[in-house]
Amino acid sequence: MEPLNFASLEFLLNHPETSHVTSDVNAETIERRSFSPKKIKIFASKYTDIKECPEYKLSNTREAAKMLPDVINNTVQRIIFRHEISQKAKQAFKMPRNIGVLFSGGPAPGGHNVIAGLYDELKKYNSESKLIGFLSGPDGLLESKYVEITKSLVDAYRNMGGFSMIKTGRTKIDSKNKMDSALKTCKELGLEALVVIGGDDSNTNAVFLAQQFKSAGIKVIGVPKTIDGDLQIKTDDQETLCAISFGFHTAARAFSQNISNLTTDAGSDIKYWHVCKVMGRVASHLTLECAFQTHANLSFVGEELADYTDHQRIEKAQKEGMIDYTAYGMTLRHWSRLICDTIVRRAACGKNFGVMIIPEGILEFINEIQVFIIKLNTIIADYNHIHDIDFHTSFPTLNAKLEYLRRLTRVLGEKNKFSIWNLRDDDLFSQLPSFFQTGLLMERDTHGNFQFSQVKTEEIIMDMVKEYLNILKEQGKYKIGIERSYYMSIMKTSKFIPEKIAKIIFKNPEDKYLLIKESIISLKTLKQVLINNEVISSDEDVPEPIVRIFKKSDPEFKTQTHFYGYDGRGSDPTYFDCNYSYNLGITAFHLIANGATGQMAAIKNLEKKFDKWEPIGIPIAKLMRLEERKGKLELVIEKSLIDLDSNAFRIFKALREEWMAASENPDRYRRPGPVRFAGITEEDRPITLLLNSI
Repeated sequence: MEPLNFASLEFLLNHPETSHVTSDVNAETIERRSFSPKKIKIFASKYTDIKECPEYKLSNTREAAKMLPDVINNTVQRIIFRHEISQKAKQAFKMPRNIGVLFSGGPAPGGHNVIAGLYDELKKYNSESKLIGFLSGPDGLLESKYVEITKSLVDAYRNMGGFSMIKTGRTKIDSKNKMDSALKTCKELGLEALVVIGGDDSNTNAVFLAQQFKSAGIKVIGVPKTIDGDLQIKTDDQETLCAISFGFHTAARAFSQNISNLTTDAGSDIKYWHVCKVMGRVASHLTLECAFQTHANLSFVGEELADYTDHQRIEKAQKEGMIDYTAYGMTLRHWSRLICDTIVRRAACGKNFGVMIIPEGILEFINEIQVFIIKLNTIIADYNHIHDIDFHTSFPTLNAKLEYLRRLTRVLGEKNKFSIWNLRDDDLFSQLPSFFQTGLLMERDTHGNFQFSQVKTEEIIMDMVKEYLNILKEQGKYKIGIERSYYMSIMKTSKFIPEKIAKIIFKNPEDKYLLIKESIISLKTLKQVLINNEVISSDEDVPEPIVRIFKKSDPEFKTQTHFYGYDGRGSDPTYFDCNYSYNLGITAFHLIANGATGQMAAIKNLEKKFDKWEPIGIPIAKLMRLEERKGKLELVIEKSLIDLDSNAFRIFKALREEWMAASENPDRYRRPGPVRFAGITEEDRPITLLLNSI
């Protein structure tokens, strides 16, 4: 035989097909980069103006007025056509500008399009204008680390996910020295304005920079970014100015695609409950959107748990002439019972599987956990203030921290002293798993927030669920329903009359799904029932077909846990986010060109069709509220929680029993499809946004 003529490695590596399929850039990337987002009609005009809109009422706080005097009187501004313009005004609009831009906080799909929109509009009016990108977020501004953003750089990232172009960071500019460093950098670069692309904390940074830079003539504009969806702005009259931040739709779609795949797996393998934790530290917007996208069997909205009232406990306490304060707000124990109820109900219909969605920060909505967080935040802040040393440095291990807390309880015995951490707290806390204790005592993030993403919430609650399911199983209440047709097919080969046996072992012998009686919890008790009903004698074994039926009814609870966060925030943006973020960048330019500062670039009417979108500027200073951070009150933008009276939540509440599918009817899972940026079937807006606009 002739030896096989294997191609040389050099030939393979140089082959055109090899180069094509192993290239860093594939056809999808090329198509994405070449996609041109739509522009709001007003931006087709040559020149724009700003119209002050005092009719949109936004009340400010006394503290904000005191700390932000130069921007507190800003009003909502609408960008409008400028029909008549002088030659001098034209020249002012077309003058060369140097504008800085930075990302701040976690990535969100669409950030590159904000820069693309800003860059395109800047260059449209004057090709000599420069856009300066600060590297690694606020650190780049403080350390004067930057790059000039060019056409080739922008083109490489158009419609692409992440913040890779100039990277991001989480540093807060929260001191005079940092403010001075930031101003020095901007002056040295001759910047007319700075655009801060970030969430609520980043826009808080932006407004304080606007105040600091005002006297230097440097403008600061914020852009609303967060996948959590908790940066929503309404007027005092509840009119929506900013319905959602960019990146939310993409993250929800990316998560939902993964969750949808799990619904397919769950219904195929029929043995797992998939527990999906999605990002959302303070609010449950992503969970609600994913619920609509996938129709998962069980989805928990934290805001509803926090609003929960146990009327039975209230009535019981009233009869005893007492007030039960623990009846207000959900407890971990009660929450686990709600989950068990669904699992048991679905199992009774032959569905010992399912998919559940919980928000990352759901523990903050649980009564006793919220109390722990508040108390521990206060204890840690007080310790840092009194001892002038970091609590976590003084007590590096869990045991050291626990010992310090126990010492606090002993203060109760001292005369005229009261400890924030009492014996009841210590007892409840000691019952929590050690990894959860560690999570509650871990160092807060740079904004003073509890780091819920580091805590395995799903493991905590599912351990409680498994424990209670075992109790229900011992009580004979947790069983898998046997489909009647299956039962008949197994019994037809036996010598027994199926209908007779059914009446003996099932509590519902006439139903489609048959449940073995609660008193039959083992093969031993099953045999005794058969003996008592004279089906078999005491020296006979349980017939094999009946054993098969019993074993099939005996549930084994298995879970798979999943966390969806970083994958979704790094996704390429949806068609909605491509268009939305691009127009936010254009809006930022027009606010700057018209002299605005201390404003957040926003698009009003997002819930309507694209031709109804309106670019506006929202005064950030009027959004500031006092909030506890690391044991101290600070001015920040208030996060937006789910409104339990909103259309979206009311519809979710009405449909969740149907999606639970705890009946003989088939599951109602929905397939959202992959994230795309074009195509006639692609969603143009988030589902919750559409529902709330009805």
